[in-house]
Amino acid sequence: MERIQLQRIITATALFLSLTGTMCRVYGSDPELHIGKFSSGDLNGWKEETIWGTKKTNYSFIKENGKSVLIGKSVNSASGLLHKINIDPKSYPDIRWSWKIDHTVKKGNERTKDGHDFAARLYVVFSRGLFSRTRAIEYVWGNVMTKGESLRSPYSKNAVMIAVDSGNEMAGKWVTHRRNYADDYRKAFGEEAPKVGAIAILTDSDNTGETTVGYYGDIDVLAATKEEEPHRPKELPKDTHPKQQLPQPDHVPAKELTPSDAAPKETPPVEPIPKELPTNGT
Repeated sequence: MERIQLQRIITATALFLSLTGTMCRVYGSDPELHIGKFSSGDLNGWKEETIWGTKKTNYSFIKENGKSVLIGKSVNSASGLLHKINIDPKSYPDIRWSWKIDHTVKKGNERTKDGHDFAARLYVVFSRGLFSRTRAIEYVWGNVMTKGESLRSPYSKNAVMIAVDSGNEMAGKWVTHRRNYADDYRKAFGEEAPKVGAIAILTDSDNTGETTVGYYGDIDVLAATKEEEPHRPKELPKDTHPKQQLPQPDHVPAKELTPSDAAPKETPPVEPIPKELPTNGT
């Protein structure tokens, strides 16, 4: 029977949001929203999201360099952790997280349904009314995708995968990412990003039947940075512009000055020409 794991998790997540939407936390004006406080061993707000017909991935905390790290170990399994939120991407467009893997899924191939497993991935789930219209940006540690590559999930047209890491070159090392998910959504779906309904993580290997491990550090959603003021060119003082020197003919006889010539002549005031300066938004 064909597995449709990604569609299941998106649909299950959307249904979960629709059933519990009134309990969704709305955030204020903090510059950083600490969604995943894993370094403190805190899973408050995170709920396990199981996929029907599969075994559960085991998520637990371990100590590494004196702080807690969330580890997901999958043995032919697929389940994730989900944090329900209500965030306007216009106010909080960036997400930052860190992760590590032991190795990629050996038979993993995210371009196909049979190989669609990952040691580590992070979802940003967007609410769009009916749960069947829910979309997701899926940041993955690619198995065969090249770093920076994006493509539609083989399971759902409503999910776009972006490989922020790829292969085993950085395996065993912590990698930190910061992404403007609002821009990523706009590029993927050709429209402005709706509100974010959930953040989720998933380590899975149910399609390939392998064992894989992913480690997750803290996850934060960041406020939009203040736009820089547009550069305004400085206006030069009016008397610093060099005057054009006209050529003078040779051997011009000196003119005898009369009292009227010596007196300075009054010239009418000249209105300065206004310079068009760039303004905000143009």
